[in-house]
Amino acid sequence: MDGSGAYNPRTVEEVFRDFKGRRAGMIKALTADVQEFYRQCDPEKENLCLYGHPNEHWEVNLPAEEVPPELPEPVLGINFARDGMQEKDWLSLVSVHSDAWLLAVAFFFAARFGFDKADRKRLFNMINDLPTIFEVVTGTAKKQTKEKSSVSNNSSNKSKSNSKLQRLSESRGKYSKPTPKDEEEDEGVEDEEDEEQGETLCGACGENYASDEFWICCDICENWFHGKCVKITPARAEHIKQYKCPSCSNKRARS
Repeated sequence: MDGSGAYNPRTVEEVFRDFKGRRAGMIKALTADVQEFYRQCDPEKENLCLYGHPNEHWEVNLPAEEVPPELPEPVLGINFARDGMQEKDWLSLVSVHSDAWLLAVAFFFAARFGFDKADRKRLFNMINDLPTIFEVVTGTAKKQTKEKSSVSNNSSNKSKSNSKLQRLSESRGKYSKPTPKDEEEDEGVEDEEDEEQGETLCGACGENYASDEFWICCDICENWFHGKCVKITPARAEHIKQYKCPSCSNKRARS
């Protein structure tokens, strides 16, 4: 389905890279490209599957005809459930099956190329360090990060941390270096703030915050996104009064 015959990852690092690429493509389909994904999953069509490819692209297509298939197949008929439930529930269902498929593909490679117990454990730990597609799509990963932060910070630290995050929000996700005065005010809580920002996850790809990347926050759902994931540049962000992520824009259009 995706040229896997010419692409066979043989090491733990290669299988993990394959996993991340497929995962990024599927997250993109369920978040940034959700409107197009919804359109392609027409219930009037035959059994359809959502495929993630190693190059971070996604595809809605019929399953391969050969039996057994070259790789494990995703769940069939995701399009049939589209109009039978609320959109968020349908996307959650597709997310769960997508997570299961990604694990199946990763450990298919692990078995095919004879990974031993140590390699299989290392592969699983690398995969488990990333939030699942379900967690990214439903916002569970963000909630877990917030809960962890609220437990570790006291009320005074929260107010100072919020002031720095507010500056981050006002700059549309582009982190501005604090002044010397700011650094004095934030002394003692900077490490905790950096940890909090480092735990912030992109609502599109699910990757962590990095200070050298441009980020933007949705004013509706308050999720953060890499600018590149939602196709927003710093120059364009300067002219946006209220930013709505693709998911929130899509919901508003349907309502």
